Amino acid sequence: MIELGHISVFLAMAACLASAIFSVMGKSQETNRAMLFAMGATTFAFFVLVRAFLGSDFSLELVVNHSHSLKPVFYKFAGTWGNHEGSMLLWCLITIAFGTVAVCVMRPSELKTKAIGVQGGLAFLPLVYLLFASSPFTRLETAPFDGSGLNPLLQDPALAFHPPFLYLGYVGFSFVFSLAAAGLILNEVGPEWAKRARPWALFAWSCLTIGISLGGIWAYYELGWGGWWFWDPVENASLMPWLVGAALVHSIIVTQKRGSMASWTVFLSVLTFCLSILGAFLVRSGVLTSVHAFALDPERGRLLLIGLLLVSGFAFSLFAWRGPGLKAGSEFDPISREGALILNNLFFSVAAATVLVGTLYPLAMEVVTGDKLSVGSPYFDLTLAPLMGVLFLAPPIAQAMTWRAASLSPVLKRLIVAGALAVAAGVAGFILLAGKLWAVFGVAVGVWLIAGTITDLIKRLGEGGLSRLPKLSLSVWGLTIAHVGLGLFVIGAVVETNGRIERTFAMAQNEVVELGNWSFAFNGVEGVEGPNYYSDKASILATNGNRKTELTPEKRYYPASGMPTTEVAIRKSFAGDLYVALGDPIRGEKTGWTIRISINPMIDFVFGGVSLIAIGGFLAFAGQRRKRASPPSTETVPAE
Repeated sequence: MIELGHISVFLAMAACLASAIFSVMGKSQETNRAMLFAMGATTFAFFVLVRAFLGSDFSLELVVNHSHSLKPVFYKFAGTWGNHEGSMLLWCLITIAFGTVAVCVMRPSELKTKAIGVQGGLAFLPLVYLLFASSPFTRLETAPFDGSGLNPLLQDPALAFHPPFLYLGYVGFSFVFSLAAAGLILNEVGPEWAKRARPWALFAWSCLTIGISLGGIWAYYELGWGGWWFWDPVENASLMPWLVGAALVHSIIVTQKRGSMASWTVFLSVLTFCLSILGAFLVRSGVLTSVHAFALDPERGRLLLIGLLLVSGFAFSLFAWRGPGLKAGSEFDPISREGALILNNLFFSVAAATVLVGTLYPLAMEVVTGDKLSVGSPYFDLTLAPLMGVLFLAPPIAQAMTWRAASLSPVLKRLIVAGALAVAAGVAGFILLAGKLWAVFGVAVGVWLIAGTITDLIKRLGEGGLSRLPKLSLSVWGLTIAHVGLGLFVIGAVVETNGRIERTFAMAQNEVVELGNWSFAFNGVEGVEGPNYYSDKASILATNGNRKTELTPEKRYYPASGMPTTEVAIRKSFAGDLYVALGDPIRGEKTGWTIRISINPMIDFVFGGVSLIAIGGFLAFAGQRRKRASPPSTETVPAE
């Protein structure tokens, strides 16, 4: 089976190349059949690898290095992609899957044939890399009795699903790129092209949102640091395509509705996928040191860099050749919905550039000077936070504007209630957050987003009121839910960051400490044996008036890999989390344990808000898929 799986990857590689060649020749049926064959071959290869992990086939080097016979079945399955080689096979599978879905759902056209051919070329390169530099099917001459086990940090439900969703986002943008390349080749980028590309962009961006949020959730309760975002370079690698992708899903609306900004929309399509490949390169090349990184192999890193340069070079050369010839579309005033969306795009793009500089500057300086630099929260707080704060003021104003030309007076009059609520929220934040001005501004912006979005929803309902709710399109619901989620996220992020109380204690058994309005009694530590780990499990009684809760943080040790992990204990409430992490034992005059305790207010607003953003994106995607083909609207009415 292993050899058959290996051979099937060679067949998939040949089929992807054939699909690209047939596309150039204009043979649509052959292009489609080659893509479908590649899908079947790659699916079989992935099935073989999954079977090897579930069956603990220790004749396979990859299974030996990343699995263990005592590991739970779910993590044996997740171990298939919890490593460099397996994750690259998953990348190839998803790339081909997007081409296959296009074969099945897109109407026959020359654009479809060219896009599937480009997708075949995009799958061909990683398959070559997989087979000749990172094969997951390498056999061992002598199979060991057992394996080393999956990295314990990866044995977590959130991180098990994190890579598939991240890849659905990264690779999803590959098909938007393929459509852009096909549109440039055929000189067919306009409203009809945008209508076809928009669902793919929405789906990819929504999946990427989920992937990033799962990584944040995992970091929050698995690493024991107490936070949900650390400006880690690998975190930034996924944030950059997300920011540019957010600009793309807004820009593509203008191209679809008005025929404008076609050249800019295509450029964003190219840039988003190039940043996705850059993210894959950073995670797998070994140039970054991170708990998220997959590989530390400079040789394979150079091959990935060559692939990045090839794809980026092709993409930007094609854009430079055909981009200037794209139609400009209808004219519009700066004060209009188009103008507001251009401003939105500008800020998203500058934000992505800011993250790019903060991520790559230390690497560049290390290459040039040999000095190791660290760019963290202070840089991003001073540069990115103000940009995003101004950006988030724009959505309610943009939603209230009309296409082509608008007047500010009725727009501001319509939003006066939202503005008053934002000011009131800012005053409340000033009192509750001890006058921290940036925090006050952030709370006001979050409330402004929510109130402005609800104002727009009420306007859409018109005289029919609540009776019109079921008649609203999925696209409108998607926009509403995503913008409300963004507001909740902003409020949660600002309050949690500025209102967090945390401290590390050295506690002996039966000792009591206080933090905030809570007291914490340490009842000691007991040993626990799990299915594939040993654990020191603490018991801590948290008390606040009549409220009492037992928190049981753990320090686990996995013998197979020789690695410890921190399993935090969290008490959730609407107001926030009590967060307790068990540290190391204390030896000497005082015996006990180090214990980190923090009170994280409104943390669920962060994760809940991001979830709503993703749900909104998926609803908008579903709404676009349900729409029948129709000519682009030119009415000066609020758009979806």
